[in-house]
Amino acid sequence: MFVVLLNYTAPIEEVDYVLPDHVEWLAKQYEHGHFLASGRRNPRIGGVIITRPMLRGKLDALLATDPFSLQHLARYEVIEFSPTKTAPELRIINEALAS
Repeated sequence: MFVVLLNYTAPIEEVDYVLPDHVEWLAKQYEHGHFLASGRRNPRIGGVIITRPMLRGKLDALLATDPFSLQHLARYEVIEFSPTKTAPELRIINEALAS
């Protein structure tokens, strides 16, 4: 699984202008089952995305299609982790423990 930290690289006014396109992009990723959670960071310096398990190359390709990436408004820090414990509500998504 991955945690993706978005860090804005442009003024918030520019980010806000592209935000509707980014929200639409996020919705598509949820529809395809790629993401589990996302939201703004506090203070508002970027965002956070938690993904379902996938290959790193696939995630990189998805992030490259984000309007924030296409407009050079954010950089992405991708943190890969292997969950060894999961809340019962999330156990189904943890392939390592689901067997």
